[in-house]
Amino acid sequence: MNLNEPRDLASLIEAFLLASGKPQSLERLYELFEEAERPEPKVFRLALEVLGKSCDGRAFELKEVASGYRLQIREDYAPWVGRLWEERPQRYSRALLETLALIAYRQPITRGEIEDVRGVAVNSNIIKTMMEREWIRVVGYREVPGRPAMFATTKAFLDHFNLKSLEDLPALAELREMEPAPQLDPDDAPVPAHLQALADASLGDEEVGEPKEETSFRSLLVELDAMEDGLKTDFDDLRGEEPEPPVEEEIKAQP
Repeated sequence: MNLNEPRDLASLIEAFLLASGKPQSLERLYELFEEAERPEPKVFRLALEVLGKSCDGRAFELKEVASGYRLQIREDYAPWVGRLWEERPQRYSRALLETLALIAYRQPITRGEIEDVRGVAVNSNIIKTMMEREWIRVVGYREVPGRPAMFATTKAFLDHFNLKSLEDLPALAELREMEPAPQLDPDDAPVPAHLQALADASLGDEEVGEPKEETSFRSLLVELDAMEDGLKTDFDDLRGEEPEPPVEEEIKAQP
């Protein structure tokens, strides 16, 4: 195997990513080679391009997220692939999702500031759940009486929602275009008596279940469009992590 040949290196990187089952940074992939056999940084870049193109027309894709690169099933196949697992997907409360959205768009933010926007107290279990999932972390303390903790999102949050950085979050202006047009309230439209009778007969004593809650981040933000006055509409003043130097510079600096 010629490791300076992008096609050969692409196959090896594919093997690394399949075996690891989680995102791998370029730096970590580079460390997997002995010093004498390490390919040039530009060859790594070319190999990733080759690997990405080789996924065209396949059920999986090469995706770059905050923690690095990973191979994952395409979103189009998710409804069917999810049937492999018998347990139901985790559903989160609206309160948790609203809180998460506020932290994502207004970070760093304190619990009190979240409560000011939402108008209700934040349940301690909500913060606990998000911290246990490593979606948020404490990044400092506000210099006010009581010194409340300030929360911000993590790389695990970005990885979970398939994002490379905070700038990949959908702008709230875009979400308004995604919002479905308002439909006529069924209570305002008369229902023919014979149709109502058929509907009542088909229901019988069965209770009508509530619609399933969508928990994708984009769907969540569509729901929260009404809170736009309290949320940010751009990312100019978001505090993220310090930008990392280009991978090529780090690699070349290595002995």
